[in-house]
Amino acid sequence: MQAGGGVLPLRVEGLGFAAGGVEILRDVSLRVETGPPTLVIGPNGAGKSVLLRLLHGLLRPTAGRLRWAVEEQAARRHQAMVFQRPVLLRRSTLANAAYPLALAGVPRAERLPRARAALDRVGLAALADRPARRLSGGEQQRLALARASALAPEVLFLDEPCASLDPAATRAVEAVIADIASSGTKIVMTTHDLGQARRLAGEVVFLQRGRVLEQAPAATFFTAPATAEAAAFLRGELVW
Repeated sequence: MQAGGGVLPLRVEGLGFAAGGVEILRDVSLRVETGPPTLVIGPNGAGKSVLLRLLHGLLRPTAGRLRWAVEEQAARRHQAMVFQRPVLLRRSTLANAAYPLALAGVPRAERLPRARAALDRVGLAALADRPARRLSGGEQQRLALARASALAPEVLFLDEPCASLDPAATRAVEAVIADIASSGTKIVMTTHDLGQARRLAGEVVFLQRGRVLEQAPAATFFTAPATAEAAAFLRGELVW
């Protein structure tokens, strides 16, 4: 199944998650469609990262359900996730890019050429032989994106991938994200950076205190938010 194939839409119905007696998400309903990136924004502690982990299947909801267009296990095979601090193997940059291809059963003869193509796509071809853990923070994040995109997932979840990067590295990572999105992969990404959301989002999901208050096209959200909470957040006035 290629990017843009059949696992979407994803329908989220009344999703809730609690841990240690604390309710983190409650009654979350939204729909993830094919198309431009969906950016999940909101104050610190709103539940953005937990929501992404639930959508990707790393956590199980304590209420509600997720409904993919295909059976859940089939959907899992066509998605990937990149975290704020990627976990890299103690191997070369190239070996890290090839690793998911081996896990997926790609024939051995195809792995290195495909891994090299993935590195070239993110501007790391010249660093293929460098130990991955010696790359800069921005380079490591681009490697994580290359590794995740090597199998052309239909959905790619990104959890604040630029949170610890300087402006130049952030723009380089954003360029990679935009390129992956243009290939047909659906990006669902959390960010605390409103400027980044304006640059990348086709759609915005606004999360506050564990609830989705808005899901709207980016142009609509940023020019005419539907809720007072979102308007206050955009003005920098929302206090958790």
